[in-house]
Amino acid sequence: MSRIIFITHPEVAIDPAVPVPDWTLSEQGFARMRRLLEQPWIAGIRHIASSAERKARDAAGVLAGHLGLPVRVVEALGENDRSATGYLPRAEFEATADAFFAHPAQSIRGWERAVDAQARIIRAVEAALAGTEGDAAILAHGAVGALLLCNLSRRPISRAADQPGGGGGNLFVFGREDRRLISGWQRMEEARLGE
Repeated sequence: MSRIIFITHPEVAIDPAVPVPDWTLSEQGFARMRRLLEQPWIAGIRHIASSAERKARDAAGVLAGHLGLPVRVVEALGENDRSATGYLPRAEFEATADAFFAHPAQSIRGWERAVDAQARIIRAVEAALAGTEGDAAILAHGAVGALLLCNLSRRPISRAADQPGGGGGNLFVFGREDRRLISGWQRMEEARLGE
C-alpha cells in the first residue's frame, strides 16, 4: 500500500513585521529539513505537494531538490486563516489556538472556523493527490494537520491531536488507498515508517 506522509514545516524565522504566510524557514528549520533527507524512506517518495505559504514551500523545496521532483503547490493546503489577528505573542496565540480547537464551529477572534479549515484541508489533500500514485509527501502546517489527523482517526476536533513540541517539523502517515491512519505524530528526522 502506498503511503501519504503529511509533514509540518519546521522552525520559522518569526518576524512580526512580515505577514505570517510570508515567513521563511529559520536556519534551524533548514538544518532539520536537511537531516530529514537522511531517512531511508525518503527515497520512496514519488510526489510532493505543498501549501503556498513560504515556510511550507521552503521545506518542500529542500525535499524536491534532493529527489529531483517538482512540487505541486495547492493553495488550500494553507494554515487556518488567522489574518484577522495577524501575529500574536506566544501566550496570546496559544490561548487563541486553544479556543479555536475547543469551539470548532465558532470563529475565534475572526479566525477561520476549525470546521471550515478541516473541510478545506480534506479537499486540499484530495486535490494534492489527484492523478498521482505511489508514496507522496505533503508539506503543510500544524493546525490543519491536527484537523486532518482528527478526520483520519475518526474522532472529533480536539487540540489533543495537535503536533507535539514547539516549532513544527513533525509528520504522520496514512494510507493512500484507504485513507486510514498508519502512524501518529513523529518528529520528522527521527520517524520510522516500517522499513
